[in-house]
Amino acid sequence: MVNFSLERTAPLPLDEAWRRITRWSRHTDTVPLTRIHVVTPAPTREGTVFVARSGVGPLGFDDPMEVTVWRPPADGEPGLCRVEKRGRVVLGWAEFEVRPGPGGRTRVVWREELRVRFLPGLFDEPLRGAARAVFGRALNRLLRQPSQS
Repeated sequence: MVNFSLERTAPLPLDEAWRRITRWSRHTDTVPLTRIHVVTPAPTREGTVFVARSGVGPLGFDDPMEVTVWRPPADGEPGLCRVEKRGRVVLGWAEFEVRPGPGGRTRVVWREELRVRFLPGLFDEPLRGAARAVFGRALNRLLRQPSQS
């Protein structure tokens, strides 16, 4: 099991940063070899379920996730979203937080606990490094690219 966090400061209002990181279909364009399918009808809320399909063709696996906390930012207050990973291969959780940052910018924090079933603990450090790199690039791209309304 690995835990990691990523922090970024973006020149965006809170609500726009929130939209960019919690529009699940946008993650398809930022995480290599992964497609996202939202199972429950919009809008996102507690109980929303989506599935990340990672891999190529039959060599892949599904990573189902459920939103368990959904508190969008409001009136300048921070926003927090937590998803629980409930797959047969990938387990754990991820949290996305947006809060006011310096100079009218938004501070974004991505925290994650990642467990890969059957992966021995000696792979924790390489997994942590790979996850930080992949999800760090994903977060950068999500914050740079405008969301579609």
